[in-house]
Amino acid sequence: MEGAAVAEGLWGLADHHEKLGDMGKTIKCLEAICQSQISFLPLVEVKTRLRVSALLLRYSHNVNHAKSHLERSLLLLKSIPSSFDLKFRTFSLLSHCYHLLASFPPQRNLLLKALELASSVPQDVSAYLWSCNFNSQLANTFIIQADFPSSLSALDSGFLSASHICFPELQMFFTASMLHVHIMQWTDDYSVEKAVQRCDDIWQTISSDKTERCPGLFFYNEMLHVFYRLRLCDYKNAQHHVDRLDQAMNAHSHKMLEAQQLQHDLTSLDHSLSRYDLPSRERAALSDRRSQLQDRVNALSPSSTTAANSLEPAFFGNMDRAWTERLLLSQSPIDGEWLPKSAIYALVHLMVVISGRPKGLFKECSKRIESGMHIIQDELVKLGITDEVREADLRHTAIWMSGIYLMLQMQFLENKVALELTRSEYVEAQEALVEMKNLFTRFPTILQASECVIEMLRGQYSHSVGCYSEAAFHSIEASKLTESKSLQATCQAFAAVSYLTIGDADSSSKALDLIGPLYGMTNSLSGVREEASILFAYGLLLMKQQDLQEARNRLAKGLQIAHTHMSNLQLVSQYLTLLGNLALSLHDTVQAREILRSSLTLAKKLSDIPTQLWVLSSFTALYQQLGEKGSEMENEEHRKKKWDEMQSRLAEARGSIHHIELVEKARLEMHKVEGAQEQAEVTYGMQASLDIPESVGIEGPSPAQYSSRLVGLDTGKRWGKRRV
Repeated sequence: MEGAAVAEGLWGLADHHEKLGDMGKTIKCLEAICQSQISFLPLVEVKTRLRVSALLLRYSHNVNHAKSHLERSLLLLKSIPSSFDLKFRTFSLLSHCYHLLASFPPQRNLLLKALELASSVPQDVSAYLWSCNFNSQLANTFIIQADFPSSLSALDSGFLSASHICFPELQMFFTASMLHVHIMQWTDDYSVEKAVQRCDDIWQTISSDKTERCPGLFFYNEMLHVFYRLRLCDYKNAQHHVDRLDQAMNAHSHKMLEAQQLQHDLTSLDHSLSRYDLPSRERAALSDRRSQLQDRVNALSPSSTTAANSLEPAFFGNMDRAWTERLLLSQSPIDGEWLPKSAIYALVHLMVVISGRPKGLFKECSKRIESGMHIIQDELVKLGITDEVREADLRHTAIWMSGIYLMLQMQFLENKVALELTRSEYVEAQEALVEMKNLFTRFPTILQASECVIEMLRGQYSHSVGCYSEAAFHSIEASKLTESKSLQATCQAFAAVSYLTIGDADSSSKALDLIGPLYGMTNSLSGVREEASILFAYGLLLMKQQDLQEARNRLAKGLQIAHTHMSNLQLVSQYLTLLGNLALSLHDTVQAREILRSSLTLAKKLSDIPTQLWVLSSFTALYQQLGEKGSEMENEEHRKKKWDEMQSRLAEARGSIHHIELVEKARLEMHKVEGAQEQAEVTYGMQASLDIPESVGIEGPSPAQYSSRLVGLDTGKRWGKRRV
C-alpha cells in the first residue's frame, strides 16, 4: 500500500510539472520512483521507466539514459506473463534508441524478438498493428545495410498484417515503401513499373476522409511518382505529379496556418475563462465560443495526433513538434513521417526547380531556389548549425537530421550553379559553387558523396569560362569519385567534349580514347541522359574526323532524345547548332538556315550567350556561302555586341577571388571527423537516398527510423554549359 501511494503521489506531481512545461522536474519525479528504496510492483516501475524514456527522447538528447531505462523495463517484463502492450511499447522505443545510436545489429535482433512475440499472442487488431510497426522498423535496418530483398520481405509482411485488419492506409504505407525500395535498387524497369501500378491501385481504395488523416502519405506517394518519372526522363508525366504536390503544399500550409491561429485563439479564451470574477453570462458565451473553436481544430487535426497517452516517438529526431509541423504517413502505432514537414516543403520546391529548369523557366526556378534555401537555413539554425559550426561540433544524434537538410541544401545549390551557368551568369555560379565547396569542407563525412558533384560542376564551370584543360581534369576526377557506371559515362563524355574543344592532336586522341569505349556501352547504361551526352560527344568527334553523314545520324538520334525525353532546351539548342553546322558543311544552306534559326531562338530564350555566339558565327559562314553581304554585315555587328558582352562577363568571372580555386587542377582538401564515419555509413548506405535523378549525382544510405521512412538521395545527371 505504501508503495502504491508513493507512486500515485509522484505520478500526480509529475503530471503537474508536465502541464507547466517543466520537463526537468517531471523527469525527476518519475526517476524518484525508479531510485526509491521502497518496493514497487514491477508494472509500476515499468510504466514509470517507459514514461521517463519517452520524455527523454522527446525533450532531450540523452538517448543512452533512455536506453538504460528501456533495457531495465524489458528485463522486468520478462517475469510478467501478459502485459503485451507494455512489452510492445518497450520494444518499439528501445528499437528507436538503438537506431539513434546507430546500433543496428542489436536493433535488428530486438525487432525479430518483437515480431516473434507479436505472432505468438492472440491475433487481434492490436497485435497486427504492432507487427506493422516492427516490420516497418525492420525494413529500415535492412535498407541501411543495402539489403533490399530482406527489406522488401519485411515490408511485404507488414502489408499482409495491414491486410488482415482491412487497413487501407497502412496497406498504402507499406506499398509506397516497397516502391521506394524498388526505385532505390532499380533492378529492372518492369519491377518498378509493377510497384508503381500497385501503389495506384491501392490508393484508389482509400476514401478521401482517411487520406486527410495521413497527409504525409499523399506527399510520399506523389514524390515517389515524381522520382520514378524523372528517372525515366518522362518529364511530361512527372510535371503532373509536381503540380499536384505544389498545390497540396500550398493548401496544407494554409490549413496549418489556420489551425495555429485557432490554437492561439483557444489559448486566449482559456486565459479569459481562468478569471474568477468573470460574470456567468460572459463565461457561458466564452465557453460556447471555445467549444466551437475546439471543434474546428479537431476537424483540421489528424485523429491519430490526439492520443495524448501515446508513448510512441512519433516525431522526427529528438525535437517535440506540434501536429501542425508534422506530415503523418499513418496512424498509431506507426504514427511516423517520411521526412519532417519543412524538408518535404523544401523538396517540393526542389522538384519544381528540377522540372522547370530544363524548360528555361528560370524566373520561377530562382524563386523556388530562394524559398527552399530559406526553409533549409531556418531549420539548420534551429539545429544549431551556424556558419561557424563544423562536423566535429555536431552531437552524434544530430548527424542524421542535419544530414537531411545539408543534402537538400547541396541539391538547391547544385541546381543554382547549373541554372546560372546556362544563362551565362558566371559570378553567381561561382558563388553558389564556392558555397557548396565550403559546406563540403565543413561537413565532409555527412556530404561525402557530394565531392563527385562538386568536381563535375567545377568541370562545367571551367568549360564555361574557357578553361578547357581544367574542365577535362575535373570531369575525369569526378568520374573517379562515383561507382555509378552511368555517372562515370556522363563525366567522361563531358571530359571528351572539353578535349575536343581544345582541338590539338593530343587532346583529340584523349577524346577518342574516352568516346570509343563509351559508345560501345550505351546499351548497358540505365538512362537516356547518359546516351544523350555520349551521342553529343561522339557526334562532335565524327565532325572533327570529317565523317559528316555518320555524325548527322548520331546527332539526329541525340536530338530526338533531348527533345522527346529530356525536354532540355539548352541541349536541344546545342544539338541543333551542331546539326546546322553539319548542314552548312554539306552545303545544304536551306536546311542550315532553318536549323540555326531554331537554335538561336532557344539560345536567346535561355540567355545562353556562348551558344548564341556559336550560332551567329555559323550564320556568318552561311551568309558568306550565299553571298548575302548585307545580311553578313548585320549579323556580324550583332555577333560583335554579343562577343563584347561575353568578354565582359568572362573578365568579371576571371577577376573574382574564387576563380583560381575553382579551376585549379586539384581535388578538394577535406578532413573527416573520426567519430562521424560510423554515422556516415548510416547517412549514405542506401545507395539512393531521395533518388532525385535529375541532379548530378549524390548517392548514399540514410538512417531511417520507423518514422523517417527509407530516405535517400540518389541524384542523376545534369547538363551544364557545353559550349564548343
